[in-house]
Amino acid sequence: MDYSKTTYNLSIEAFYLLLLGIDRIKVISYVGGVYMNDLLSKKCIPCNIGAAPLNQEEIYDYLKNLKDGWQVMERKYIEKTYKFKDFIEALNFTNKVGELAEKEGHHPDIYLSWGKVVLKLWTHKIKGLHENDFILAAKIDNIV
Repeated sequence: MDYSKTTYNLSIEAFYLLLLGIDRIKVISYVGGVYMNDLLSKKCIPCNIGAAPLNQEEIYDYLKNLKDGWQVMERKYIEKTYKFKDFIEALNFTNKVGELAEKEGHHPDIYLSWGKVVLKLWTHKIKGLHENDFILAAKIDNIV
């Protein structure tokens, strides 16, 4: 991709990183003080019952670090629909998500149909969103 012909909405911090000569790819992935790679490098950790769910500001800060398509629903979960050319591609993706979920110890609700997979992520223990949901979402987007 020719980044010189692409425009981006950059934060002041990201703009200064560019001025300092930091790698363009790293700066483009910089949002809200967190690099997308930070989510990819983290592992889901169990949270305690009674832990506070993320507040609205935290939710939207994390959301900015995900690829397009994730939506916050009722401030309680995030959801994304993936489209595929047929059922078998959707099923293969579902199986990859299942393997990743087992590895991370954090499991999405998965709705599989012909050419489509809908994922819903939230932390059931706290009845809301946790950093784990965004870690898993970033990793799921990385396997597409």
